[in-house]
Amino acid sequence: MLIGLSMGHPEQLLSGLWKIVTMQDLLITDYIHIAGPAAAFVNAGLVTIISILIIKLAKDPFNGFTIVEMGLMAGFSLFGKNVFNIWPIILGTWLYARYQKEPFSKYASVALLATALAPLVSYMALGSVHASLPLGVFTGILVGFLLPSLSAYTYKIQNGMNLYNMGFACGLFAMMVVPILTAFGDKPDSVLYWSTGLNFELSLACGALCVVFILIGTFGCGDPAWAVWAGYRRLLSTTGRAPNDYLRMFGAGPVMVNIGINGLIGIAYVLLVGGDLNGPTLGGIFTIMGFSAFGKHPRNIIPVMFGVWLGAYGMHYEPNYPALQLAGLFGTTLAPVAGHFGPVCGILAGFIHSALVLQTGGPVAGLNLYNNGFSGGLIAIVLYPTLTAIIRHRRPKLRDADYYDLFEADQPINMSNWHTHRPTPEEKAAEAAGRMTDDLPEREGFQRMQKNEKKENG
Repeated sequence: MLIGLSMGHPEQLLSGLWKIVTMQDLLITDYIHIAGPAAAFVNAGLVTIISILIIKLAKDPFNGFTIVEMGLMAGFSLFGKNVFNIWPIILGTWLYARYQKEPFSKYASVALLATALAPLVSYMALGSVHASLPLGVFTGILVGFLLPSLSAYTYKIQNGMNLYNMGFACGLFAMMVVPILTAFGDKPDSVLYWSTGLNFELSLACGALCVVFILIGTFGCGDPAWAVWAGYRRLLSTTGRAPNDYLRMFGAGPVMVNIGINGLIGIAYVLLVGGDLNGPTLGGIFTIMGFSAFGKHPRNIIPVMFGVWLGAYGMHYEPNYPALQLAGLFGTTLAPVAGHFGPVCGILAGFIHSALVLQTGGPVAGLNLYNNGFSGGLIAIVLYPTLTAIIRHRRPKLRDADYYDLFEADQPINMSNWHTHRPTPEEKAAEAAGRMTDDLPEREGFQRMQKNEKKENG
């Protein structure tokens, strides 16, 4: 909020916020372009505060995924989420929790992530040929009610290779909604509101924020600086395959350092390709920073970024084409591919993503803010079994993991019991005997599930 007020004109704040909440918000709607930096960053601050309060009031445990949620909510509230269109979806998920007779704390994280379809709420309230406020609210409630079960299922079939699981679930949902709307006379379509000319101011502000994260991680988390950076080196040895809760695995210091360094890499990517720092690209950078607590680090995001950069030239585009700027940032959803199969496969995943993401936006008509997650999910489903069979010479298997285990644990993980690097030949033999070497928290979740079953059986 302070960044926006320092860059914009405070007297335009209220009129800018009004423009934001009355927009249809289809991709790509840059709030900085339509309302100015002041209103855009104040909206981002308000949405982030609302998200923190929801997590706090729901008594959702604080872990690495909480940082992911904050990064997503802050980032996407610069181009699609606002203080109006997120509420119906959150209410729908709350009703789902009541229907299942379970605490809302189990679904609070899903409620926030499901706001990827917030543009659908705005469209049905303000832009549809049938538009009305009650219709928009009802649509959002329906989205929030249906997404928890759908996202829990899609999580399993991607085998941890796509970090934006909710983006894939929302993409499938939107791909069904758009033909239904079309059949009833609607024509939702993508838009492009894209601001330019703020690279110096935004790179300075966001770069300073990243440096602050690094300094706090190094000196402000209660551990010696050498221990923090030793932990960070261990973090870099992980594959990033979901679920990898870095906050529980390595502590706050290495995670803060990782957040700052990854943020600087995101800023550097946009500037090096000649792109623009604005609402959407900052959303991509904040998303990378959020997932720095849950799977992303320099070794597994840079190959994917490089693959997207190569793909742009292969398609006779420039890497600074708006959609490809976003693909280079959000495409790091496929970071686990680079971490699990190696950097060459990460480059391949990024290359494919650069082409596919330009096509997946059409079927969802700009209604899914996490469009890169939709594309990443499709790629993960194809690449994981293919690369597992060809490179690992193993039969691919679906993971029997509970999506909600990601949100419920907050206790530190004893890393002395786990391997966090790519397996040696001896460890591969152990893995063949059934001991996973790169899915650390999942094994913990399985053990917890076994304990719960024993309690239920008396």
